[in-house]
Amino acid sequence: MDDGVTAVVIEDDDVVRDLLIDLFESAGVVAYGAASGAEGIEAVRAHDPLITTVDINMPGIDGLETTRRVRDRSSTHIIVVSALTEEADAVLALSAGADDFVAKPFRAREFRARIEAVLRRVKAEAGSTEGVSAPAAGTVPPSSIGSATASADASILVIGDLVVDRSTRIAARDGVDAGLTRTEFDLLAALMETGRRVRTKEELALVVRSRRGNADTRVSELETRTIETHVAKLRRKLDDDPTAPRYIETVRGVGYRLTAGAET
Repeated sequence: MDDGVTAVVIEDDDVVRDLLIDLFESAGVVAYGAASGAEGIEAVRAHDPLITTVDINMPGIDGLETTRRVRDRSSTHIIVVSALTEEADAVLALSAGADDFVAKPFRAREFRARIEAVLRRVKAEAGSTEGVSAPAAGTVPPSSIGSATASADASILVIGDLVVDRSTRIAARDGVDAGLTRTEFDLLAALMETGRRVRTKEELALVVRSRRGNADTRVSELETRTIETHVAKLRRKLDDDPTAPRYIETVRGVGYRLTAGAET
């Protein structure tokens, strides 16, 4: 990878922390270790990492609270690495803002593959935006009803007051960045790209997975529940009330789609 790509490893176990740092550095990523949640939050602020790993059971600020605070400050790709292996633990971690969950003990080669998948995705996104310039002020096209409209710049999708720029990966309402995580942005873009066609939870899980370089087509119940969690968080950030949705509606027992109409 290019110089400047960094990772932060928040882990109180010295052996595990050193192993994770070695895995990042073997993938060409400069990694910084932190032995506590407080140190990790500061390291994320200082180094602006592409990827951050967080242990759950740590003294002081635990991993869930650390994940929440990191997510509030950064769009870094958060991987929770934990000895807690119950489904509820994974759901809690993802609800706190994590993008991925890895159970201990983990396989070094598998974890390295996860790192490389994130790096490939970032490289692909960078390549797709080469030569794409930001639209001038006032050039955002008018909204359409019931579907997302592609602007003259094909990287931009619009519905009502919601503008999604796939080149910069920014989603904004009334010009204000909604602060979406990578997963939330991918889900929103996928829904806007297909409009009123229903996207099943399984299909959305595969969309998120494929954009991280994983071609596996098996979807677990945990992954579909994770999609529900991410969509709920996405709606909160968009100020989208599930009982009277402006952007995303639930098709009970199936999945999600754009609403039939949008406010202009």
